[in-house]
Amino acid sequence: MNGLFCEPFPNTTWLLPSRFPITHMASIFDTDPNRYGNLLRDKILSNDMNMITNASIPLPDYLYLHLVHNNNDYDRMFYCEDGQLLLRQFPWLLLRSNQYFVPALFLIPMFEQELSLLFPERTTVFHLLGRYLFHPSNAVWGHVTRYYQAYLANAEEILGVQIRPFAEVDLDRHSSYIMNCAISKNLLPSLDTKDAAALSDIIRVKPKAVLVTSLKSEYFERIRDAYYRNATATGEVVSVYQPSHEEKQFTEKLDHNVKALAEIYLLSLSDSLITSQYSTFGYVAQGLGGIRPWLLVRPDDENLCLQSSTMEPCFHFPPSFECKSRKEMDLGSVVPYLRHCEDKADGIKLFY
Repeated sequence: MNGLFCEPFPNTTWLLPSRFPITHMASIFDTDPNRYGNLLRDKILSNDMNMITNASIPLPDYLYLHLVHNNNDYDRMFYCEDGQLLLRQFPWLLLRSNQYFVPALFLIPMFEQELSLLFPERTTVFHLLGRYLFHPSNAVWGHVTRYYQAYLANAEEILGVQIRPFAEVDLDRHSSYIMNCAISKNLLPSLDTKDAAALSDIIRVKPKAVLVTSLKSEYFERIRDAYYRNATATGEVVSVYQPSHEEKQFTEKLDHNVKALAEIYLLSLSDSLITSQYSTFGYVAQGLGGIRPWLLVRPDDENLCLQSSTMEPCFHFPPSFECKSRKEMDLGSVVPYLRHCEDKADGIKLFY
């Protein structure tokens, strides 16, 4: 967090104090001896121990909650009310996650009233929390404001395009697919490959800006070249930009993360968004911007991409059981405001 975010409230910090009682924070992961799921599995802890007192049984100093995508059903007991009652007994809870697990919290009865008061419109949870808690550092915001003023501020309209392939793809075909999605949904004008528009027709037109974010530069180059070599059928001018192309992800490198966060914020300032399926990078941008993105998924043979029904991110790996009976259950059909995600059939997300 250091160097990326400002403190969320006065007299607070994202960073742990030097005298924090748990000293091995950097090494806490799935093999930690106080992992909640493993203690349940080995019957050292039980969720029905939620009324224990300090006198009856010694408790560990902390519990580690492993809510990463590869967790197991024991870890996922976190999403049950009995589990939450047990967790209240511990002085410290250390949680690690790469998942947006908020949707599952709406199924815990003890949280229902408080969540409904905090978020009367369920599909604004991430938007409100993100805007309220995550204030970018001066370094990050400097990247955002300088780039925006230099390249995007004078555009008539901004289309953000976030591209994150999770497997090898044919760049030419994938780039054409993205372009065709944008054109078919009227997010970009079609190309006039036969007759260039007269200069007098376009010289006074404010450009439509396309902001491309990707680890690779090839997508940007193909979209830019298409609108450089051809006029548009509407006479509009399209300018295409890419702030960086790092080629690979360097998760623990501060400068790399500053650029990534700045580009997420730049995407959130778009008027419309095209995002890659499964990508949390795109989820954060749409949530901060309050935008329903066009997802690069093919819902059928007719449509090239699908607009998300809400701006909420997807919880990719939710629990798959009912808490009391521990029987398999489809959480996407339990209540009307939780449904399966458009870009991941097993995931769930908040709806109206």
